[in-house]
Amino acid sequence: MNETKIDWAEMSWNPVTGCRHGCQYCYARRTAHRFDAGLEDKGARGGLHVLESKIKATPYPYGFEPTLHRYRLNQPERKKEGQTVFVCSMADLFGRWVPTEWIRDVLDACQRAPQHRYLFLTKNPARYLELDQVALLPHGENFWYGSTVANEDAAAMYPMPWANINTFWSMEPLLGPVDMSAAEGLPQWVILGAETGHRRDKVVPRREWVDQITAFCQENEIPVFYKDNLRAYFPDLPASALPWESREGTANEWAAHFMGRFERQV
Repeated sequence: MNETKIDWAEMSWNPVTGCRHGCQYCYARRTAHRFDAGLEDKGARGGLHVLESKIKATPYPYGFEPTLHRYRLNQPERKKEGQTVFVCSMADLFGRWVPTEWIRDVLDACQRAPQHRYLFLTKNPARYLELDQVALLPHGENFWYGSTVANEDAAAMYPMPWANINTFWSMEPLLGPVDMSAAEGLPQWVILGAETGHRRDKVVPRREWVDQITAFCQENEIPVFYKDNLRAYFPDLPASALPWESREGTANEWAAHFMGRFERQV
């Protein structure tokens, strides 16, 4: 596990790396390709790689191809002080191509180190339900299951109806307006962020998109975390909130923020 620059986590842990979604804005793919050693893996099956020990030359010997780093599975146990851990920041652990055995190994490793809080993020949340139906998805308070919701079309695809697990939406990058009232199930937390990098068709978020989501979340008592890359466009956004921390005073801050904006408009 390593310290991370991701605002809403303290550590990142990547027992699995690589992804096949092919998102043009993906920072993880850019990073992996930069350190791609181009090694040949004769034991790979279906483009899936397993590393039993660390290759010192690079953390991404097969680029952004799906890879299980089995030697990393004991890292949470070795970190005794509890941390907020983003699991598989360099992969989609719940992607369709990921073997269930890999997911089981990662979740088992998490349960062996309950001192940490684990955050997962996927573009395939249907896999959460599949795993839950066969009793493989942990329901502990320290497990948070997230879905990437970049625009309104994505929101319609990602209903999260389970009341007995912690859920969140990561709207990063925010690529368009999202009417959260149209969703079949609401998350318990929302992360808002902007696209990073220098892509030619990079999407710059609009203030009305952000305000619409913020107002809905305030009305429904859903805490929101505003990433620094979004604050770079809108420095006057309300204070960020983490769902596992006390939100005392946050509602008052948001109310004051919107009242101030309303008074300025009048």
